Amino acid sequence: MLCAPQHSKPASKPAQGGYIMARNAIVTGSTSGIGLGIAKAFAKSGMNVVLNGFGPADEIERTRSELAAETGVTVLYNGADMTKPAEIEALVKDSEAALGSVDVLVNNAGIQYVCAVETFPIDKWDAIIAINMSSNFHAIRAAVPGMKERGWGRIINVASAHGLVASPFKSAYVTAKHGVLGLTKTVALETAQNGITCNAICPGYVWTPLVENQIPDTAKERGISEDEVINTVMLANQPTKQFVSIEQIGETALFLTSDGAANITGTEIRVDGGWTAQ
Repeated sequence: MLCAPQHSKPASKPAQGGYIMARNAIVTGSTSGIGLGIAKAFAKSGMNVVLNGFGPADEIERTRSELAAETGVTVLYNGADMTKPAEIEALVKDSEAALGSVDVLVNNAGIQYVCAVETFPIDKWDAIIAINMSSNFHAIRAAVPGMKERGWGRIINVASAHGLVASPFKSAYVTAKHGVLGLTKTVALETAQNGITCNAICPGYVWTPLVENQIPDTAKERGISEDEVINTVMLANQPTKQFVSIEQIGETALFLTSDGAANITGTEIRVDGGWTAQ
């Protein structure tokens, strides 16, 4: 169910090749972290946005209402569970009904668990595959018909540097993110003549709750301190020795919705501080 006053303010298309062609966007996993950063970038540029994710209801409502007040666009919330295909389809259909269309779909929802493969809990594997990979398929499947009908759409899958390279103790996450890149390429080919692009963003380590929460588990698995996890595991892979910022990911996603990105499709944009250049 969508939560917010049921009215929408269509975003205007700017003159002179600005960023916004799309009017309405769904960003999954957007109540915090990278997803919220992307939603904020979209809303500030004029898009109506549907937030999605878990968290305390009062905090989510505060985030939604503050973003709407700050930007003047319609900001809705839908609490669809990204492990449940029927709820994902309803998220897209309800958003289309409330806003008139879904022009941009950002598949960002994700979870992480760090553990050696031989002791990796089966329920954690299933959940990571469902949320980090299969949810992308279910959302795309629901959104593409409307995009084809309108002859325009932008699909952005938030993958990871781990969609390109592997790290130990992250078997489910690495598997899911590699799968997201395969899905991205396939959808791009299928929709290439429909005015739709499908791309993936591959961040390196971004300072988010997801990254922060995996530090203790990684320290335990490797038998090192949490400071060593940051400096010799995470940032060791990024030649810049800096975490990517949430705002940088938001700006990258915004660019992919622009006229300038109309012929970028089926590829991954690496925002990883040089990690995968090595």
